[in-house]
Amino acid sequence: MSDTIKTAVVFAYHNVGVRCLKVLLARGVDVKLVITHEDNPQETIWFESVAALCLEHGIPTIAPNDPRIPELLSQVATLQPDFIFSFYYRHMLPVNLLALAKHGAYNMHGSLLPKYRGRVPINWAVLHGETETGATLHEMAAKPDAGAIVAQTSVPILPDDTAHEVFGKVVVAAEQTLWRVLPAMLAGQTPQLPNDLSQGSYFGGRKPEDGQINWQQSAQQVYNLYRAVAPPYPGAWTVINQQTFVIENARLLNSDTLNLLSNLPIGLAVVDNCIFGVCGDGHALLIHQLTSDGKSVSAAMLQAILQQKQ
Repeated sequence: MSDTIKTAVVFAYHNVGVRCLKVLLARGVDVKLVITHEDNPQETIWFESVAALCLEHGIPTIAPNDPRIPELLSQVATLQPDFIFSFYYRHMLPVNLLALAKHGAYNMHGSLLPKYRGRVPINWAVLHGETETGATLHEMAAKPDAGAIVAQTSVPILPDDTAHEVFGKVVVAAEQTLWRVLPAMLAGQTPQLPNDLSQGSYFGGRKPEDGQINWQQSAQQVYNLYRAVAPPYPGAWTVINQQTFVIENARLLNSDTLNLLSNLPIGLAVVDNCIFGVCGDGHALLIHQLTSDGKSVSAAMLQAILQQKQ
């Protein structure tokens, strides 16, 4: 491959989209077009804007509802990009579109492939109590997250990390992964490592209703659910007297304090003006912040509600 400037068409959204797009620009890639998403008014927008970055750099940007439309295929074919990249773009790209990239089409995925292929991989990793995850750049194929691995970087998931905190680490891992391997890719020496799907796992999307707490589970399982969906995600929730309560902030209790909670029924409880979530294994969460309808619920308020229940 020659030393001429390489061109790219980029599908991007969210913080990973912003940071990886910045890496392409810093490495001298000529980004001809960026395809992104319109922000959803029903979604909490806590992340950076790809569209704003493109405006700043004078990069043409479009946001079609479906990347399979013929007009987009024609537009990308006209640009004849060396590379196509997908950085946290939310739709699968059709194979005929991927084929338009002269030197390959690549996606940045938020897990250590082949583990946690599919949707919201960071949330699933936290939910399952993993102690590490990361970012993987891989070839795009017909199946999601199934192409050869180009490079990956791991990050720790600490015991009290929420998915949001882990996401911040994975954004940095994505930037580092692309920064390190891009020179080789631009020189025509893209690594190809096996992505053995038989050794991995696939998970679908999650909905707010998936955050409902099953108090019969162990305290560690309930705590993992809280960490996986803690704000800015919709949160882990439970219902008392037809009123929904969301755990905004909590910690797993150590065994030294469990004698305070002996003989309490499972679920939310108030002891010594503190809110606890008692679980099926007799262990519990100490809940620092609880809300209902977006308003904070104090221990005294919860105590009154629990007494009504009785």
